[in-house]
Amino acid sequence: MTQVGSNTLGTRSTMDVGGKTYAYYSLAKAAETIGDVSRLPFSLKVLLENMLRFEDEGFTVGKEHAQAIADWQKNPATGEEIQYRPARVLLQDFTGVPCVVDLAAMRDAIAKLGGDTAKINPQVPVNLVIDHSVMVDEFGHPKAFEHNMEFEYQRNAERYDFLKWGAKSLQNFYAVPPGTGICHQVNLEHIGKCVWSSKDQNGELVAYPDTCVGTDSHTTMINGLGVLGWGVGGIEAEAAMLGQPISMLIPEVVGFKLTGQMAEGVTATDLVLTCVQMLREHGVVGRFVEFYGPGVSNLSLADRATIANMAPEYGATCGFFGIDDKTLDYLRLTGRAEDEIALVEAYAKEQGMWFTPENEPVFSSTLSLDMSTVVPSLAGPKRPQDKVALPMVDELFNTDLSKLYGKSAPARVAVEGRDHDIGDGDVVIAAITSCTNTSNPDVLIAAGLVAKKANEKGLKPKPWVKTSLAPGSQVVTDYLVKAGLQEHLDAIGFDLVGYGCTTCIGNSGPLAPPFSKAINENDLVAASVLSGNRNFEGRVSPDVRANFLASPPLVVAYALKGTVTEDITTTPIGQDQDGNDVMLADLWPTTQEIADLRASSIDREMFESRYADVYKGDEHWQAIQVEASDTYAWKPGSTYVANPPYFEGMGMTPDPVTDIVEAKPLAILGDSVTTDHISPAGSIKEDSPAGEYLLANQVAKADFNSYGSRRGNHEVMMRGTFANIRIKNEMVPGVEGGYTTYNGEQMAIYDAAMKHKADGTPLVVVGGKEYGTGSSRDWAAKGTILLGVRAVIVESFERIHRSNLIGMGVLPLQFKDGDTRETLGLKGDDAFTILGLATMAPQQDVEVEVTRADGSTFSFTTKSRIDTANEMEYYRNGGILQYVLRKLAWRRKP
Repeated sequence: MTQVGSNTLGTRSTMDVGGKTYAYYSLAKAAETIGDVSRLPFSLKVLLENMLRFEDEGFTVGKEHAQAIADWQKNPATGEEIQYRPARVLLQDFTGVPCVVDLAAMRDAIAKLGGDTAKINPQVPVNLVIDHSVMVDEFGHPKAFEHNMEFEYQRNAERYDFLKWGAKSLQNFYAVPPGTGICHQVNLEHIGKCVWSSKDQNGELVAYPDTCVGTDSHTTMINGLGVLGWGVGGIEAEAAMLGQPISMLIPEVVGFKLTGQMAEGVTATDLVLTCVQMLREHGVVGRFVEFYGPGVSNLSLADRATIANMAPEYGATCGFFGIDDKTLDYLRLTGRAEDEIALVEAYAKEQGMWFTPENEPVFSSTLSLDMSTVVPSLAGPKRPQDKVALPMVDELFNTDLSKLYGKSAPARVAVEGRDHDIGDGDVVIAAITSCTNTSNPDVLIAAGLVAKKANEKGLKPKPWVKTSLAPGSQVVTDYLVKAGLQEHLDAIGFDLVGYGCTTCIGNSGPLAPPFSKAINENDLVAASVLSGNRNFEGRVSPDVRANFLASPPLVVAYALKGTVTEDITTTPIGQDQDGNDVMLADLWPTTQEIADLRASSIDREMFESRYADVYKGDEHWQAIQVEASDTYAWKPGSTYVANPPYFEGMGMTPDPVTDIVEAKPLAILGDSVTTDHISPAGSIKEDSPAGEYLLANQVAKADFNSYGSRRGNHEVMMRGTFANIRIKNEMVPGVEGGYTTYNGEQMAIYDAAMKHKADGTPLVVVGGKEYGTGSSRDWAAKGTILLGVRAVIVESFERIHRSNLIGMGVLPLQFKDGDTRETLGLKGDDAFTILGLATMAPQQDVEVEVTRADGSTFSFTTKSRIDTANEMEYYRNGGILQYVLRKLAWRRKP
């Protein structure tokens, strides 16, 4: 139900579209009071409409808040705090399972507090798409998809049983079954509406912008459709589900002007990797980015979605595109109803949200790109922003081999049981994967055409390459088959392995044992080439250290080439049936070839058919029999789903915030520590604390699954916190992995944390710049608090992780005045005392006193990164879930 705001500005109006009358909140009428808003960026117009429409309990969204957004045009900097309510929430299963676990735990807790369990229900539509769990166990044969699906259901039976309970027991909660697609592509192709409409409490139909938050950082993909959306932590998403506004500061908005059009042979992937590099250099963390200029009109909707998708990689909250005719064409192609499309056009034009090339809003800062200058590129070997032009990849790798991996020259070794060797820089994984690129028909058709030309010339991937094709939508299979390209992809090893994130999320599956053995016993730097958005250390595969992001056609080319140590543009890809050299140029399709196949192979009926019954699922999903219930019947001994300890002993009144006294560092970390470093999603090592826990609970190594799949069990996840195999804790120099010291003794971080907990010693984590980059996983914050960490002190935070820390009651502090862990000489045997927390205000300076092992002391000043009053309330309640639970519990049962 849409809530009716106080309407203090008198902005409620009506429009007639297609025989229906819609109420809406007019920006033009608001402008009569607050001043002209025509040059606001589109994304801020969406926020302004949100201010006009909603009235929170005890908080009126009145003239002053709308005025603050209008006045932003005069001073386009970060502004005052606002309360924002998204129209809906998007989940995936890795982050969605813990969300549903928390909701089930909150139902138990509210019952104990005497509240109404019915209050623990989503107040807005919530769509959960199961896409993160499928692994590439089998590949390169026609039954790979079928077998991988069977493995997926076997591994995840408990989780899927639990999610189906949620779909039956929670209102407004819809689960899209496995094997359907990736959540962001399903959102783009089916769920997103551009303009939403629903009845308010008076029964009137109200139109308003479609907006969403999601528990996956790439929720930003929907901004390509003109829908404002971004990733949040699961705990913040749960609060939004339960009717809490998202507290935020009016953001800076960076304008990115696009001109020209891409040259022949250049793909949308090359464009987005260029944008990522430019925006990272510009600095857009915590800011909105909005694309404008005549070049936008030269981009397809899929190209825009590709750019919007990688907003987390360039560090922005979102990368927004306005609505235009291309948007309407895409809505029509993907099967949206004509009356909805008519409403989108009428609403966008009426509200000044319709994009035109000549429109130039006010921005906080701007940068520009002539798209004709973009060249074919990869990014790697460790970060998405490290773009390298295609002819330079071999030089980059050979240089980085020494600089990053300590090897003077590439080595090659024999592979046991094989008639070939393997060496540094050999591509052992080539994966067409992820929402970023498999949502874009042009790059997938290009990959299919490269495969077709290669197959016709008799080329095959090198024998050490693990190949896979995992589209984000079943529609992709339909148009690849219709275009006659899937048979050629199959012929060179790119058979369908699943509809899901697979390799991009770290579910690349095991390499063949001989390859894994050769790599690890000889310390080889094996490479992967994937069409994903993330290439952080330890993410793609534990056997692969150099990971390169590339367009799908380049993924195919590198599978054929088999190495990144030679220039793929000037050396042969392979030899044809007659022994003639085949060059990359011989395989690369023209823009016209791609356009012709796209036009003849994709139609509206494909989308209508595939999404007609999207929640039904296959026979595996339909066979799961569960009953709805008020509370969940937790299964004793489950290693997948367990009742978390967050609400144990919780009363109606929060305990006073206590100071942090004589805390010890659990880890001292460097720059660009990702949420993958803090809470890995991939495989679980047998000799790790998490592996030992599973073995102790009679789980065989073959059934460990992944950290991502076990996020419903806090015992596994807290043991996996800071357990990434590539994390480097400066307290144990020269050691990789999740280790620290306790009283001078080296041990696993989890083991040390439990010893400190037994001693009654609080903990801190110290780090460098860009702490918490990457995925929006809430377990990076949940695991942190469960290990006993009270504060994180770093040079800068990424947006989502900072919010997540506060949401779990962890204090985020930022060094000031050029201080760093290095300039201050912070060490593992220091003790940290932080006082005055009970009376701390948002963004206040906070003194940290350090006591050295010899008894000497010194202090340094930090800034509290609790940025808003709402965030301070969450912190004082011990976290956002505790705050919401107490608020709901006050509303007693009748």
